[in-house]
Amino acid sequence: MNAHVTNAVVLRDLSRSFKGKTVLDRISLDIPAGQFVALLGESGSGKTTLLRALAGLDDDAETKGHYSTPESVSVLFQDSRLLPWKTVIDNVTLGLRRADGQAAARDMLRDVGIGDKTDVWPSTLSGGQKQRASLARSLLREPDLLLADEPFGALDALTRLKMQALLMRLVERQRPTIILVTHDVDEALLLSDRVLVLKDGSIIEDHSISLPHPRHEHQAELFSLRSKLLKSLGVEADNI
Repeated sequence: MNAHVTNAVVLRDLSRSFKGKTVLDRISLDIPAGQFVALLGESGSGKTTLLRALAGLDDDAETKGHYSTPESVSVLFQDSRLLPWKTVIDNVTLGLRRADGQAAARDMLRDVGIGDKTDVWPSTLSGGQKQRASLARSLLREPDLLLADEPFGALDALTRLKMQALLMRLVERQRPTIILVTHDVDEALLLSDRVLVLKDGSIIEDHSISLPHPRHEHQAELFSLRSKLLKSLGVEADNI
């Protein structure tokens, strides 16, 4: 790697265990600032555990090795984590420390397409709207590192595509480093600069994708890599 490239995330022999069971096994990894990384792997491979380690969660884990992340980190979960007793804008600005917080939140909510929902209760929102609010909350903090744990996994196919496009449009403006956990190979290929495959707590594959955005699944480079990734995940491409 170029010596002048700044790494946003560095892991060195990182292991994580829960009650004696090893979930991450001596992972070493460098992620340059501004890179969009997708994590693929079967259930139990360690994807979410790695993400939660970088987020500083799971205090009950036994951790060995070390890692470093930027100071400004935001987490986007699969469920929106909106507090039902607070309005949308109050959820988005919760804990925010900036003088223009309310105005910036209204701008961000307009950016994600729910500018007319600022003062309503979360219970009145659709699933896609809740995730838009959650995305607004994360990006409003202008994080250097955005950790996304299957944020679109519970959405219907059409809403998921819209959210993927929205995420790419917004991050183009802020340029954070992103680590996305997903089970969707096509989502990984269409969004990320780099795809990592985890198995039994270790990284077994590391692929770079240099194609510009927007992409489509029929591009030759993506089609070939898709077959490799599906095979690594135990799925034959011919069956999809």
